[in-house]
Amino acid sequence: MTLQLRVYVPPHPLIKHWLTVARDAATPSVLFRSAMVELGRWLTYEAAREWLPTQETTVETPLDSAPATVIDTQVPVAVVPILRAGLVLLEGAQTLLPLASIYHLGLVRDEETLQPLCYLNKLPEKFDPQTRVLITDPMLATGGSMMAAMAELTQRGVDPALTRIVCVVAAPPALQKLSAAYPGLIIYTATIDEQVNDDGFIVPGLGDAGDRTYGT
Repeated sequence: MTLQLRVYVPPHPLIKHWLTVARDAATPSVLFRSAMVELGRWLTYEAAREWLPTQETTVETPLDSAPATVIDTQVPVAVVPILRAGLVLLEGAQTLLPLASIYHLGLVRDEETLQPLCYLNKLPEKFDPQTRVLITDPMLATGGSMMAAMAELTQRGVDPALTRIVCVVAAPPALQKLSAAYPGLIIYTATIDEQVNDDGFIVPGLGDAGDRTYGT
């Protein structure tokens, strides 16, 4: 599989641990939710490297002045959770990006055609072109939902090169589609599985992330 976009699978022991917890079919819903929140936190931590805008300044310590680096709050940061399962990753992401604006996007997949249908769109008409956008969605399987999300964002002025996707499990069909359409995009995932079955589920995957998160 040849990809133009960059896909990172951070070798962090906490990411590996919580992925294992999430994969286990015996994990109860309350613990599965905790695992997903933690994965959202640690994957966002990795995604923020060289992505969050910073500026140089000087601070006064008790003894002397010192050079310092701070987050540049003048550059907008936005998080777009793909409902509903993306909300649980948002919980972890928000602990690291407390000043980010949150724009909800509701997409549901038609179980017969596997095509995404939009039922909620809270995106603004236009984004500042410098906006850093983080998209949260646990599963990148066929890629239909993420392609629809990216289409909505880019037509509102979002730069794919300033966009990061945080997911838990990714699969080749989604990565190939995103690579062809948005080569500047960067994805952070806990793992890449090699198969998507006829029902559009990643195998071995971790099942339906939304149902397991909310116990439905």
